[in-house]
Amino acid sequence: MNLRRGFKTEANAIAREIRHELKLRSDDPLDPWALAGHLDIPVWCLSDYQSEAPQMVKHFTRVEQGVFSAITVFDGTARVIVHNDSHSRGRQASNLAHELSHGLLLHPPAPALDEGGCRDWDKTLESEATWLGGALLISDEAAVLIARQGWTVSDAAARYGVSERMMKWRLDITAARTRVTRASRY
Repeated sequence: MNLRRGFKTEANAIAREIRHELKLRSDDPLDPWALAGHLDIPVWCLSDYQSEAPQMVKHFTRVEQGVFSAITVFDGTARVIVHNDSHSRGRQASNLAHELSHGLLLHPPAPALDEGGCRDWDKTLESEATWLGGALLISDEAAVLIARQGWTVSDAAARYGVSERMMKWRLDITAARTRVTRASRY
């Protein structure tokens, strides 16, 4: 993940500020659906399109479930997030936090497909949204708290409403366990 110098610090500051706005402590779980409401960004489920596009819904919820996670759709400056509600609740939280991060970072809208009909994305913007999404769901302070408490990845994921994969990534990337171990030596 190639991020510009200082971005991780900036993302942690944004995550703290968002928690402050939502009246949460820096180590509290963050509900991305509540954040979407706070940001006035509607969130629609893919299954809501069952009557309009039954084959599409079937394809992305049963045939190739992992191919579509979420997308931000623009109408002028207004954003709407459509997400795959066939994913586990923890995965949905990650999908939604990622899309909300695009909004918080004021990433500009862009066509989802290139001229050839292939998926087109800006790798840098996607990396930024991935990083901030993780920091929103499991803040640096939360990762340290989890390590200090000695919770299992499974227990911590359940408490924070995220997937085990997301929890493990945040614990590893923040070096929370190492930091807690080192601090206990002094």
